Amino acid sequence: MLRPFLLVTAVIAVPLLSAPVLAQDSEADSVVATVNGQPITLGQMIVMRQSMADPNMANLPDRALWDMMLDQLIRQTAVAAAGEENAGVRAQLELQRRNTLASAAVTQMAEAEPTDEEIRATYDRMFATTEPVTEYNAAHILVETEEQATSAKERLDAGEEFGDVAEQLSTGPSGPNRGDLGWFTPDQMVEPFAAAVTGLEPGGISEPVQTQFGWHVIRLNETRLREAPGLEEVREQISQMVLRERVEGEIERLVTGADIQKTEGVDPARMNAVDLLEAE
Repeated sequence: MLRPFLLVTAVIAVPLLSAPVLAQDSEADSVVATVNGQPITLGQMIVMRQSMADPNMANLPDRALWDMMLDQLIRQTAVAAAGEENAGVRAQLELQRRNTLASAAVTQMAEAEPTDEEIRATYDRMFATTEPVTEYNAAHILVETEEQATSAKERLDAGEEFGDVAEQLSTGPSGPNRGDLGWFTPDQMVEPFAAAVTGLEPGGISEPVQTQFGWHVIRLNETRLREAPGLEEVREQISQMVLRERVEGEIERLVTGADIQKTEGVDPARMNAVDLLEAE
């Protein structure tokens, strides 16, 4: 994605120059104006137009937007001529140049859509050996002491509705929801809780169970098997993964193949020497 273009937004008292007629060919290098001999090109206008983040500006009619952008570029070019180039400016320009070229290279790497074969191969790599996972739907009553948990269990054994007791007694965030915990896998719960849940049959209620959060009385509502998702369900995510792996692989190839020489003995603290950027 293109970075926002740097605009001179302050009102600057400079005369506006007449823009030469745009060349009939629409090449990006076509000159649309000059400022003290410095060209402003159609390509620069296109880049500036693509970089606009403000929807109110982007939705202006083409003529109004063209005039506004050209005015900004004329002002920017005139003011830039008054700037002095130093080490800091040169460093910033080079970093911007490299970043723009690198972004263009990455965009090109990701241009080709993943093939069905690539998507299928990645899907198989991720899910071919995936075993179905048992998920549990449960509710609990969480209290501070074993005595409170035992009392809650006795009320349930006497026939009181689990949700009613949970609403009255449970101190956890699920209390207002009648103790409902929704669907989860055992690895999402702390061990004593997970062991108690997996040991229950649907409809069963556990004895009091202690965890670091307090004492629980748990009811298992039901279980289900979560199968691996079908290819079409995750095609878009797989496609993005293929593109990401393609780009990462190409970047790694370029970096590995580059002739890299690191200068030894440079004090890392020197990167804090801001005064060096003022050197001519």
